[in-house]
Amino acid sequence: MDFSRLQNLAMNDNGFIFDPNSGYSYTSNETGIYIMKLLSQGIDKETVREKVLAEYEVSEDNFNSDFEHYMLMLEALGLVEF
Repeated sequence: MDFSRLQNLAMNDNGFIFDPNSGYSYTSNETGIYIMKLLSQGIDKETVREKVLAEYEVSEDNFNSDFEHYMLMLEALGLVEF
C-alpha cells in the first residue's frame, strides 16, 4: 500500500482534511483522522491496530472490518494506492 499522498494532506483535529494537490476537502471523524495521521507517518497496519485498540474502545474484529472499509474509501478518493 502506498500512503505517500497522505503526507501532503492538511489535517486538523476537528476532522477537516484538505488536499492541496487536487483542491478537494474532506471531513472525517476523530478516529479516521488519527488513523490517517499514523499512516502518513509511515506506520504499518499492525502498529496502527495496536495504537487504535489502546486508544479507543473497539474490538479487534471491529477494527479489522472498519480499517479495511476505510482503506477502500481512501482508495476510491485517490488518497491511497494498493
